[in-house]
Amino acid sequence: MAVRKRLPQHESRIAALEAARALLIESGPQAVTLKAVAARMGRTHANLLHHFGTAAQLQRSLASHLAGAICGTIAEAVLANRAGLASARDVVDLTFDAFTREGGGALASWMSLNGNEDALDPIVEAIHDMVDELDASGAGIRREVTLTLVLLALGDAQMGGALTNSLGLPAHTARDMAERVLTDAAERAASMLPG
Repeated sequence: MAVRKRLPQHESRIAALEAARALLIESGPQAVTLKAVAARMGRTHANLLHHFGTAAQLQRSLASHLAGAICGTIAEAVLANRAGLASARDVVDLTFDAFTREGGGALASWMSLNGNEDALDPIVEAIHDMVDELDASGAGIRREVTLTLVLLALGDAQMGGALTNSLGLPAHTARDMAERVLTDAAERAASMLPG
């Protein structure tokens, strides 16, 4: 019988969040339970209870973990876009993918529907921190543009496929709209620069 290596608390928590993230992407938010994550890690249910307490706290921690990682990636893309190394579409695709492929939209919806009142706090806080950081770095990201981009991405994750299909529009329509919003905002900002 193999002996499991005891991980330091921080590493064990990160491993649990990565296992939860994999379950989220593979099977949806309803699959992110303490029992399922423990089984995925080869750990006990009690081990996960020690780290998170409840499934709701695990899901909130997962939302925070995802939001931090995703916002970091999006911030890098925004800075690369400003430096001419990435396009507005790169920023849009990263944002939309965070809510679709990475499961952020499904997780946020699931947590809210299950009565986790502060479910969106980690996502909202991460986005707020990212905007503050980009503003401080001189990237000049506008809060209204961020709001529009995030709401379009979240809405697209929740019902974009069904709605675009129903309206006879291409699946990428919301992404195209978001790209136009970012491009227009960049052009307006550039026109206000002196010289």
